[in-house]
Amino acid sequence: MGINKDQVEGRVKEAAGKVQEVAGKTVGSTTQQVKGAVNKAAGAAQAKYGDVENDMKKNSKQDH
Repeated sequence: MGINKDQVEGRVKEAAGKVQEVAGKTVGSTTQQVKGAVNKAAGAAQAKYGDVENDMKKNSKQDH
Protein backbone atom coordinates (compact mmCIF):
# COMPACT_ATOMS: atom_id res chain seq x y z
CA MET A 1 0.00 0.00 0.00
CA GLY A 2 1.28 3.48 -0.85
CA ILE A 3 1.38 6.58 1.22
CA ASN A 4 -1.70 8.65 1.92
CA LYS A 5 -2.45 12.37 1.85
CA ASP A 6 -2.02 12.87 5.61
CA GLN A 7 1.40 11.25 5.56
CA VAL A 8 2.63 13.50 2.75
CA GLU A 9 1.06 16.74 4.02
CA GLY A 10 2.17 16.03 7.57
CA ARG A 11 5.77 15.48 6.62
CA VAL A 12 5.79 18.62 4.46
CA LYS A 13 4.37 20.67 7.36
CA GLU A 14 6.87 19.10 9.74
CA ALA A 15 9.79 20.03 7.46
CA ALA A 16 8.49 23.55 6.92
CA GLY A 17 8.07 23.98 10.67
CA LYS A 18 11.64 22.87 11.26
CA VAL A 19 12.89 25.40 8.69
CA GLN A 20 10.79 28.14 10.34
CA GLU A 21 12.11 27.17 13.77
CA VAL A 22 15.75 27.26 12.64
CA ALA A 23 15.22 30.54 10.81
CA GLY A 24 13.71 32.01 13.97
CA LYS A 25 16.75 30.93 15.98
CA THR A 26 19.06 32.36 13.34
CA VAL A 27 17.49 35.81 13.40
CA GLY A 28 16.72 35.73 17.12
CA SER A 29 12.95 35.68 16.76
CA THR A 30 11.35 33.76 19.61
CA THR A 31 7.95 34.14 17.95
CA GLN A 32 9.13 32.42 14.78
CA GLN A 33 10.86 29.71 16.80
CA VAL A 34 7.64 28.95 18.66
CA LYS A 35 5.51 29.06 15.51
CA GLY A 36 7.98 26.73 13.81
CA ALA A 37 7.94 24.30 16.72
CA VAL A 38 4.14 24.29 16.74
CA ASN A 39 3.97 23.71 12.98
CA LYS A 40 6.58 20.98 13.23
CA ALA A 41 4.62 19.22 15.98
CA ALA A 42 1.33 19.57 14.08
CA GLY A 43 2.92 18.15 10.96
CA ALA A 44 4.40 15.23 12.88
CA ALA A 45 1.00 14.48 14.42
CA GLN A 46 -0.70 14.57 11.02
CA ALA A 47 1.96 12.29 9.53
CA LYS A 48 1.58 9.87 12.44
CA TYR A 49 -2.20 9.88 11.93
CA GLY A 50 -1.59 9.01 8.28
CA ASP A 51 0.79 6.22 9.30
CA VAL A 52 -1.78 4.71 11.67
CA GLU A 53 -4.54 5.03 9.08
CA ASN A 54 -2.32 3.33 6.50
CA ASP A 55 -1.46 0.52 8.93
CA MET A 56 -5.13 -0.03 9.76
CA LYS A 57 -6.01 -0.34 6.06
CA LYS A 58 -3.11 -2.72 5.51
CA ASN A 59 -4.14 -4.87 8.48
CA SER A 60 -7.79 -4.97 7.44
CA LYS A 61 -6.79 -6.26 4.01
CA GLN A 62 -4.69 -8.99 5.60
CA ASP A 63 -7.67 -10.15 7.66
CA HIS A 64 -9.67 -10.93 4.51
